[in-house]
Amino acid sequence: MLIGVIADDFTGGSDIANTLAKGVAPEGGLRTAQYPGVPQGSADPSVEAAVISLKSRSVPADRAVAMSLAALDWLLVQGCEQIVFKYCSTFDSTDQGNIGPVAEALARAMDARAVVVCPAFPGAGRTVYQGHLFVFDRLLNESGMQDHPLTPMTDPDLRRVLGRQSDAGIGLVPLSQVTAGASVIRAALDGIAAQGQGFAVVDAISDADLLEIGAALDGVSLLTGGSGIALGLPRNFIRAGRAQGGVQDFAPADGPAVILAGSCSGATRGQVRAHAAGHPTLAIDVPAVMEGRVTAADLVAFVEGHSGRAPLVYSSGTPDQVGAMQRRFGREQVADRLDALFAQTARDLVARGYRRIVVAGGETSGAVAQAVTATLGARDMRIGPEIDPGVPILGLGQADGAPVLLALKSGNFGAEDFFAKALRMMERRS
Repeated sequence: MLIGVIADDFTGGSDIANTLAKGVAPEGGLRTAQYPGVPQGSADPSVEAAVISLKSRSVPADRAVAMSLAALDWLLVQGCEQIVFKYCSTFDSTDQGNIGPVAEALARAMDARAVVVCPAFPGAGRTVYQGHLFVFDRLLNESGMQDHPLTPMTDPDLRRVLGRQSDAGIGLVPLSQVTAGASVIRAALDGIAAQGQGFAVVDAISDADLLEIGAALDGVSLLTGGSGIALGLPRNFIRAGRAQGGVQDFAPADGPAVILAGSCSGATRGQVRAHAAGHPTLAIDVPAVMEGRVTAADLVAFVEGHSGRAPLVYSSGTPDQVGAMQRRFGREQVADRLDALFAQTARDLVARGYRRIVVAGGETSGAVAQAVTATLGARDMRIGPEIDPGVPILGLGQADGAPVLLALKSGNFGAEDFFAKALRMMERRS
């Protein structure tokens, strides 16, 4: 195994797994597997890049650190030479963590300095310039992320945000040095390390920048970022003759399908509206869930009552609606109850033969992926074709040979017709 990734949520794990699996032309990518939590036992020896997906973004910082160090231990035992700490391309975190504490703990464990910090993902509109994070043409704090119910982002200056989470010094590799090429980037990182600074925020506004950064990181043991930071990493190993490259196998699936959405992002709400125009939808009554009047059995009954018509069950609401529910029942209580509801619904549907499941929202995706892999006894999820930027199809094998396919979509990702497109791409006839 060459590259190991520690992802702080499941949709982000799928995102960077997709990046590693497809790579860039002409070399292609690495044979990549995504794991729901730290695996037991050894990995399949054919796996060249492993992504461990944790639900550590919104838990207490000490717990996130412990989970991430456990993942690091497993990856190092598998022989990984390069470790990536993957977080969201909108740097989702609070002043109490978890990005800074986890990155510091990993750096201490690996004795690393000037650890790269680069959440840029230009394909999804996330760029870093002069250390500031943009979402398309807006600064992060003007992009809608300032209203996120769990990790509101009100400061676009990555050095300032990270400085409130970490005691390590933070340097900057500006765009002028990035565009000068890999050797200049590497020299800049060496200079930041020589100053004793723990982190280096690196600008990137294009995929070309990310490829130069990737070349500069050849042989570097630890780096952090969004999925874009991995764009050039497979090429280093393939050009060195350490990996073969190429395209991964994909087995489509027939059978019934369902969409489960638990994100309140503007993009997901737009996708829900678009899908509802031509398909059956069920909006979850959150107070009824909290009071025990709506259960997984109700959701399963709705889905089975509309089987074959791409039914959608969702709990997506506006920031005001979400805030009202959190004030009434408690933020963590609402999140935990909805995650458990979606997880049980997915278990029951898989047991009833559902083979295509599209999920929106990081926390919801984590709950569903863990439930489905446990139900099937699957060790890993193999990476299939990309549906929209950052969202691949994930394949889970079964003893009877019939695969179960998942698509785990971050709330802000995907085109307006994402749900229908995902189900079409999973079908055998396509």
